[in-house]
Amino acid sequence: MTLEQSSVRPPAQTRGAGPAGQRRRSRREEILEIAVGLFATRGYHGVSMDDIGAAAGVTGPALYHHFAGKEAMLAAALIPVSEQLLDGGQKRIADSSDDPAAALATLVDFHVEFALANPAVIALHLHELDRLPEEPRRQIRRLQRLYVEEWVSTLTALRGELNAGEARVLAHAAFGLMNSTPFLGGEVDRTRRAELLRAATLSALQG
Repeated sequence: MTLEQSSVRPPAQTRGAGPAGQRRRSRREEILEIAVGLFATRGYHGVSMDDIGAAAGVTGPALYHHFAGKEAMLAAALIPVSEQLLDGGQKRIADSSDDPAAALATLVDFHVEFALANPAVIALHLHELDRLPEEPRRQIRRLQRLYVEEWVSTLTALRGELNAGEARVLAHAAFGLMNSTPFLGGEVDRTRRAELLRAATLSALQG
């Protein structure tokens, strides 16, 4: 299976910005991206800190300067992404608060773009979340529940026949569709993949 390059990055900052206003990534961010790619392709237990250091061109002491270990890397990949999904979902709903249909469409657009940009992170979440210690795992689960509830409130506002439990079932089914990106090959170009995922998800949710 081939995964597209993950794009796990913190919010943009102006200091150290490169061409076209893009911030130059720190060494820590580069190492984290390499670690995410290795975890996604080999599995968490199939990757050692030495493997990550070799791939990143970093010696052991320098690597531990950035991360305490593999668990810290996994948490650093998954917690910010969960926060970004929740913040992004809330913002898009707020921007379309008077129109549930528009809110749902923009939520789908937002999540599809995330899923296409971050297949390695999705693979990590699907297969390696339980490797985390209890506290960061609980934090991620809480953020995820809050994100799901944003979808539930939108669906129940749009479709009055649904109760919250039914809307929650549909929301999780939609995530299954959109989060299929780690398993998609490259025979269909990215733009068309996005179109297909959006159409399939909206069709499933709108009934």
